Amino acid sequence: MIEALLAENEGKTIEFKESPKSLNGIIKTVIAFANTSGGSIAIGVKDGSKEVVGIPNILQEEERIVNTLADSISPLLMPDIEIHTYQGRELLILRVPHGVGPYFLIAEGIERGTYVRFGSTNRAADAEMLASLRLLAANIAYDELPHLRGKLDSQLMQEVFKRIKKTPTQHAYENLGIMTNSSGKTCATNGGILLFGSDRLKFFPDSMVRCARFSGTTKEKILDHTDLNIPLPLSIDPTIAFIERNTRKEAKIGRIFREDILEYPPHAIRESVINAILHADYSMRGCHIQIAIFDDRIEITNPGGLPFGQTIEKAVSGSSRLRNRVIGRVFRELQIIEQWGSGLQRILGTCKKQGLKKPLIEELNNQFRLTLYSNQIEEIEIEPWGKLMMKFLKEEGEVSPKDAAKIWKVSTRTARDRLKALQEDGFILRIGKSTNDPNLRYILNRKFTP
Repeated sequence: MIEALLAENEGKTIEFKESPKSLNGIIKTVIAFANTSGGSIAIGVKDGSKEVVGIPNILQEEERIVNTLADSISPLLMPDIEIHTYQGRELLILRVPHGVGPYFLIAEGIERGTYVRFGSTNRAADAEMLASLRLLAANIAYDELPHLRGKLDSQLMQEVFKRIKKTPTQHAYENLGIMTNSSGKTCATNGGILLFGSDRLKFFPDSMVRCARFSGTTKEKILDHTDLNIPLPLSIDPTIAFIERNTRKEAKIGRIFREDILEYPPHAIRESVINAILHADYSMRGCHIQIAIFDDRIEITNPGGLPFGQTIEKAVSGSSRLRNRVIGRVFRELQIIEQWGSGLQRILGTCKKQGLKKPLIEELNNQFRLTLYSNQIEEIEIEPWGKLMMKFLKEEGEVSPKDAAKIWKVSTRTARDRLKALQEDGFILRIGKSTNDPNLRYILNRKFTP
């Protein structure tokens, strides 16, 4: 267990302290861990070299730490404290759980003494961060708060829901959180204004998607750019269109239609864009969603790190902490997303299947970034039935769902589902206007060979 801890580097949930003498730094780290995502502090280990130097009089130091923590932090917070012997030296491990605070240093007060964790550093929470911690304590999301001045665009709402053949009532809008009751009056929520506000940019001027295509691998020269100042439910497709316009593609001419072979998996691009819009922190000012396209990668960055209590490891494993509950509910109702907490998993899985370099997931202070790479470095993973179909397409050129069913010896419905899965993963391409086209055919994406 100690070996595993020492193998880690200092970061969001790990800190090393050579000595317990400077208790002020230890207390601030305990507060920052508790407010952010929890973490472990190893005392008696040199930072940098991670040399275990141990702690003399460890029982006395443990008692001093316990008493100081009890007297210094509000609300009361007591981490699990463990004594371990490693390489003949004794050290203390403080296991700090994430909790609902905000926790703060009593001597500095809640406004100045509330600390949060950014990377491997502790920082005093600013007004926006403190407000977010207070909302967490009340179990309220920022986009659920009433917005007393903004107005909803009823025509836009009707048009958007008409796409899924629904005409919601006011009660339905309230259930989704678009509208709420405040002091006996019905009004919009922050989420409602972000999604459907007629004066959205007046109140949320940074709720836009800024897209740019750069020359080469740095930001020295811009080749193309656009700012998408449109309602969030309508911004997904234009963002994807900008990416597709500014990434490489080959043209494959079928018997009826032309099909473009894209540089990045369309499924991964769509999930990444939705993830950024869904999880952005819209309470932040001066920061917006950014799509930066380079010759070798796409960086998709949104305001706000991971929600409190969340880590990259948990997010990748499918653990979900939704920052914007209203936006999430509406996106699900509009069938933009299917289930919570699986977006990053699907992105990683799609890129792995296509043999692409593993996407990079980062927290950069108060921003979250996902980087997709275009270069192929890994062996492609594909089901045996997928390999069979790709081999057939390489030899025969194209296949219909009916013929695919015969090849696989399955029902036509199952064949359609398999062909759709292969298409979403980018292994094959559809030639036809829709899945209901009687002339529907599929061809092999020339980026791959069986």
